[in-house]
Amino acid sequence: MAVITADIAPSVQTIAKSPGFWSGVVRRVCRDPVAVIALSILLILVLMAIFAPYIAPYDPAKGSVIRRLKPIGTPGYILGTDELGRDMLSRLIYGARLSLIMGVIPVPIAFLIGSTIGIIAGYAGGLTNTLIMRLVDVFYAFPSVLLAVALSGALGSGLTNALVSLTVVFIPQIARVAESVTTQVRKLDYVDAARASGAPALTIIRVHILGNVLGPIFVFATSLISVSMILASGLSFLGLGVRPPDAEWGLMLNTLRTAIYNNPFVAALPGVMIFITSICFNLFSDGLRSAMDVKS
Repeated sequence: MAVITADIAPSVQTIAKSPGFWSGVVRRVCRDPVAVIALSILLILVLMAIFAPYIAPYDPAKGSVIRRLKPIGTPGYILGTDELGRDMLSRLIYGARLSLIMGVIPVPIAFLIGSTIGIIAGYAGGLTNTLIMRLVDVFYAFPSVLLAVALSGALGSGLTNALVSLTVVFIPQIARVAESVTTQVRKLDYVDAARASGAPALTIIRVHILGNVLGPIFVFATSLISVSMILASGLSFLGLGVRPPDAEWGLMLNTLRTAIYNNPFVAALPGVMIFITSICFNLFSDGLRSAMDVKS
């Protein structure tokens, strides 16, 4: 985590507040073929999740004993069937809904809360900074996986509790990055000049701080989405996330684990979807980070 923070922090002074900066970021992202391909795949997955009832060939919850564990390429079941005879293609399409919700939703919420905490701590400094950041460090000290499992176990299984657990996991990480970049910006000359002129703290934060720190924090937050996807799938795999019979990629891995020796290719399909989605979020995040680094 320290490495990621160090990579982001130097870009604070490269963030311009002019509207043309973000249009330049869009142009640079569009010139990055890897980022464009990754974003295109993510958009396809989102559209697939939205229009699942219209493109899924079968009811994802309807199974048949005589169709159990059909291999990939079976006529009428292009990706085979699961342990209950349910169409894998339909379940993967519907599974994108809950998997994306669990992977994406916690990060924006943590971004809002963590950024607020970090910016307040970074701008205030002194005792306020110490009190806030030491409290953040209590949660930050736990590994993400361990903290997510512990919180989900305490709250109980279910989609809502899993979202709350993942949000709590990411708040300390975002808060630390926000505090780091805010501390750098707070020491710049134009912030000192605004403070010396008698401008209120809220005005200084809104006018001079936010425009320079939200960019790096946002880039860091996008890199957490892939981690959130994996953690969410892990919670469902352990029975702490989505409950059966809902289609979710992590839960599908759990239910198919007993079929790994009978039909390994079908059992691996949910894991392939998790891998593709996670790597696409990572690649797009890298492209966005490069596009926002004006010096490069």
